[in-house]
Amino acid sequence: MGKFLKVARMGEFKVHRVRFFNYVPSGIRCVAYNNQSNRLAVSRTDGTVEIYNLSANYFQEKFFPGHESRATEALCWAKGQRLFSAGLNGEIIEYDLQALNIKYSMDAFGGPIWSMAASPSDSQLLVGCEDGSVKLFQINPDKIQFERNFDLQKSRILSLSWNPSGTHIAAGSIDYISVFDVKSGSAIHKMLVDRQYMGVSKRKCIIWGVAFLSDGTVISVDSAGKVQFWDSATGTLVKTHLVANADVQSIAVSDQEDSFVVGTAEGTVFHFQLVSVTSNSSEKQWVRTKPFQHHTHDVRTVAHSPTALISGGTDTHLVIRPLMEKVEVKNYDAALRKITFPHRRLISCSKKRQLLLFQFSHHLDLWRLGSTVATGKHGDTLPLSKDADHLLHLKTKGPENIICSCVSPCGSWIAYSTASRFFLCRLNYEHDNISLHRVSKMPAFLRSAVQILFSEDSTKLFVASNQGSLHIIRLLEGSFKHLHTFQAQSGTVESMCLLAVSPDGNWLAASGTSAGVHVYNVKRLKLHCTVPAYNFPVTALAIAPKTNNLVIAHSDQQIFEYSIPDKQYTEWSRTIQKQGFHYLWLQRDTPITHISFHPKRPMHILLHDAYMFCIIDKSLPLPNDKTLLYNPLPPTNESDVIRRRTAHAFKISKRYKPLLFMDLLDERTLVAVERPLDDIIAQLPPPIKKKKFGT
Repeated sequence: MGKFLKVARMGEFKVHRVRFFNYVPSGIRCVAYNNQSNRLAVSRTDGTVEIYNLSANYFQEKFFPGHESRATEALCWAKGQRLFSAGLNGEIIEYDLQALNIKYSMDAFGGPIWSMAASPSDSQLLVGCEDGSVKLFQINPDKIQFERNFDLQKSRILSLSWNPSGTHIAAGSIDYISVFDVKSGSAIHKMLVDRQYMGVSKRKCIIWGVAFLSDGTVISVDSAGKVQFWDSATGTLVKTHLVANADVQSIAVSDQEDSFVVGTAEGTVFHFQLVSVTSNSSEKQWVRTKPFQHHTHDVRTVAHSPTALISGGTDTHLVIRPLMEKVEVKNYDAALRKITFPHRRLISCSKKRQLLLFQFSHHLDLWRLGSTVATGKHGDTLPLSKDADHLLHLKTKGPENIICSCVSPCGSWIAYSTASRFFLCRLNYEHDNISLHRVSKMPAFLRSAVQILFSEDSTKLFVASNQGSLHIIRLLEGSFKHLHTFQAQSGTVESMCLLAVSPDGNWLAASGTSAGVHVYNVKRLKLHCTVPAYNFPVTALAIAPKTNNLVIAHSDQQIFEYSIPDKQYTEWSRTIQKQGFHYLWLQRDTPITHISFHPKRPMHILLHDAYMFCIIDKSLPLPNDKTLLYNPLPPTNESDVIRRRTAHAFKISKRYKPLLFMDLLDERTLVAVERPLDDIIAQLPPPIKKKKFGT
């Protein structure tokens, strides 16, 4: 797509409908739920780790960029807010959740690490290695320290689970499960798993997951499609459920131990619940209650929160399915979610040259949009007289993923950053040829930027580093000058994940994941004010031309407008907080990721999430819960009286989706970048073939 311009029905815009951003998210390898903070850590096959705040409408509030040598196989929380991962490079990594970087990594000296589990007391960490070793580490305040090895096993340790009292562990291997005594490190039972699979003996049976319950039961899931229950005291098999014709790859148990979830290579998730045998009996048994098919490919990992079953896998979707009996009110928690796209922007735009910069893991693509000389009426599709041009393919060297990138409004600069290097490039255009000059000797303090933004006149570059500081760079012809650094506020090292600069270049707004929004005076190089902190993270922010009003969107779908010159909320913002947003607006479950403004219409705010584009007209009345929010535009022949009666401030279009980016190029033209899910699925490896009945 991108061959045509669409004349949209929203106002009187032409829309460039772009579908050539060939972005494919990485598959999900592990998820780890943290009950204390209600957060979910997700690792992907490219080594990226994401943190979702489940209390904040499942917003992806933090991420750690991927790395080619970090194939993560295990992920776990310990000590409340400490996050660890381990993988096939044999290293254990701890993440710094404030500065958004890796605190340290250490070699476990057991070859590739396949599994990891924190003790119930959170004081110890276990890893299972390729060489058959189970290693115990002490979790100290600043680092982890190796304590000892358990009895060496014959094959790799693919899964681990502590019993809730912390005295024993179960370790899943190939063909058997070992039960260890933690105090002595000795294996006290070895439980052999039947290799039979649908009546046929397989060569090997891989124990993909184990769960150790308080009553001594060990539940295992394996490559023969079985869920099995074992008595750890006697080392005997109690019960078998055959649930799949392929591997059962993952298991997670609820804190109450009355429910668990497993994921299979066929894309199915099964839910088991502990129910009474008869209505008045105290005897209980495990019953498979519901199969869910929300995935097209392998479900590599599952988690169980108090209110939902969480799954992820090869099809790249993070699926959160609410347990309806546990959800008290119909709000965010009651919605089934499929999160596919990151909640950060991968696209930037040069309006002046009509360019789009697309960010991938290891390269950037620069495109020039097509143009048309045709005209038409609402809803028409216009043929392009000049096709879109792929101008530049910029590949990064080294194993690190790109964290952030930006093209300047004038189209002459591209800046991007990895975890250890910052790059600034000058572009020169001569007719249809483009040449690239990389600015050398970038200062070390710029590296590991988490956000980059150019001023509207393309003379300044704003860089948010992962230590909470903000740098201002003046751009010169082919070089630069460091103007100023705003240090992190009040001793915090929280990274500023979102930046916005006013069109006049005087104000810079920056937001972290938890604190309020800081506004800096760029001319006087000092902090101007801090917008009062709100208890949901900021998902997008922008400063309006002329008024210098700062518009802030939060993950609970609230929008605030704050006057930077007056250091207070605007009258319109107070009105909307008093009246409240329409209930359907608040029930939306994808965050607003971009806000912009119409240059000639100061009363209009333009914003979008993945499934809708909205123009808020502040001159019109707010919709109340009785009015239609998704207000279809009335027929043009209706009288103005009726039209005025049904008109309200929110004009919403759901035509473009999934919408990764939308912005005004000029007064009359919008650009919309879509990424249809079918296109992503088509680029994944084929799923396991399921045998249909009668074939």
